[in-house]
Amino acid sequence: MDCPDCGNDRTRVIDTGTSTDGMSVRRRRECQRCSFRFTTYERPEWNSLQVKKRDGRIESFSREKLRAGVERAVEKRQVTEKAVTDVVDTIESELQDHETCIVPSRLIGELASEKLRDLDQVAYIRFVSVYKAFSEPEEFLRELDAVLDAELDDFGRSTPQNLSDNL
Repeated sequence: MDCPDCGNDRTRVIDTGTSTDGMSVRRRRECQRCSFRFTTYERPEWNSLQVKKRDGRIESFSREKLRAGVERAVEKRQVTEKAVTDVVDTIESELQDHETCIVPSRLIGELASEKLRDLDQVAYIRFVSVYKAFSEPEEFLRELDAVLDAELDDFGRSTPQNLSDNL
């Protein structure tokens, strides 16, 4: 930290404490050349979204990682590049609207799952199988049943005949 009086870059911290707002650290400093004393404040800088991973680590949000996950899920499906971009834009926008700059990775996975479910059900199953780390075939079946049940509800679920009439 440069001295504001003489410009010397050798200063020492005399006292450290929390500011009155609790959001920054207040430091009293003294120049080692001219003995001028001054106060500095350190505040966290949030230039971008931060993601709290399952293991507790915090890393910067990566639009590229999100896009890569969505693209893997929609691979070889009839989903346009624009649709993928729209999904990623929507998720990023919803994350930016949160009151905090640190979002749990779980929230990103839930938002991506929700958007993919509306976009393409096969892509949705692919995505959640990785996101939820399916390890047993029964987990696939439960998720697939949930998707199929929702689809049947959309058709009025009275009889199989009604379903075939709507197709």
